[in-house]
Amino acid sequence: MGRRILPGVDVDDVFKDLERYFLPRQNFQSFIDQLILQGFDCVGPVMRDEAIIFDRLDTVSELPQGAYDRQAPGYYRLESSGDARWFSWANGPQALKPYLFPSREVLWEGTVDENGGLSFKERIVEPKPLAVLGVRACDLAALAIHDAHFLKEPSPDVHYARRREQLFIVAVHCSHPASTCFCVSTGDGPAATGGYDIALAELDEGFIIDAGSDRGKLILDQLPLLEADEAQLDQTRRELDAAVAVQTRALPEGPLNRILFENLDHPRWDDVAERCLACGNCTSVCPTCFCASENEVPSLDGQTSEHCREWSSCFTQGHSSISGHVIRPDIRTRYRQWLTHKLGSWIDQYGRSGCVGCGRCIAWCPVGIDLTEEAAAICKDASDE
Repeated sequence: MGRRILPGVDVDDVFKDLERYFLPRQNFQSFIDQLILQGFDCVGPVMRDEAIIFDRLDTVSELPQGAYDRQAPGYYRLESSGDARWFSWANGPQALKPYLFPSREVLWEGTVDENGGLSFKERIVEPKPLAVLGVRACDLAALAIHDAHFLKEPSPDVHYARRREQLFIVAVHCSHPASTCFCVSTGDGPAATGGYDIALAELDEGFIIDAGSDRGKLILDQLPLLEADEAQLDQTRRELDAAVAVQTRALPEGPLNRILFENLDHPRWDDVAERCLACGNCTSVCPTCFCASENEVPSLDGQTSEHCREWSSCFTQGHSSISGHVIRPDIRTRYRQWLTHKLGSWIDQYGRSGCVGCGRCIAWCPVGIDLTEEAAAICKDASDE
């Protein structure tokens, strides 16, 4: 199968019709300070437990200066480039998902009163405004999918909606994709083309910066900005072009929703099942997976009970248990469910694949299963028929 490059936004268009500003590196702290001053809790990339994760961010000293990530199937390591940049890495195990769709939350609670009667109360938490720095284009694409799911009328998820309203996104164009990345193939990167409040393009000496919302413009108005010059814009274009050129992985061409469902008995499903541990790592790190289970957690005295929503996975036995009957009893059928749903039926549900090309499932799989290879193997045989 040939490399699949979807029609997308030309790199030059990233800077077309934008007010082109430049924020010197030494003034980046003023950007963080301004977000905090405007009432946002700031979250950004920090190095912890030998990975880059999102966590509370107050000063530039906490950013991963000179760090880059070397990724491969089943492999993630941080190394030092020795330069001054803070965002010269591809991604870590997190995306925006934990901040909008927490791994565990209480939806409502039940209480027994003194007369033995039951009452129920929805648990609504008012979130604080949150600014997330370092969001990649692939994660913006994943956010759009979650918006389509959780905010769908007539019954939007109120918990997700409240967090979404309070979210301020600072995107960073990805100039250093990992070898596991394939966002070019899915049409989702490496440049952020929308869905953000502020976008940054990092250079050695600072950042080209632009606003994507009125809230973003209000922040920019308070910063010591310079006008970006053509040399800086050209350097950014070259780095984004290079980020496109280095991506060698790709999803196969063709209508995956049709091809995959026409090959449910392909021997490749047995092959991958022999390697897969059904651990659910891929679904945990995936920025679009949103399977969940809902469980009752009673108090020890039996007077109250919390109704909790928790992340789940289609790799668990309970995910396909209906009336005591497990529909997908083995790893073969569970992996097949994950891949056909992610790459196939989501196209019918949301108008696009559920994969945004971030490559996290490849790097964080303990046995290094590469979904692009699995999909390609099935599609190759289909095209040869």
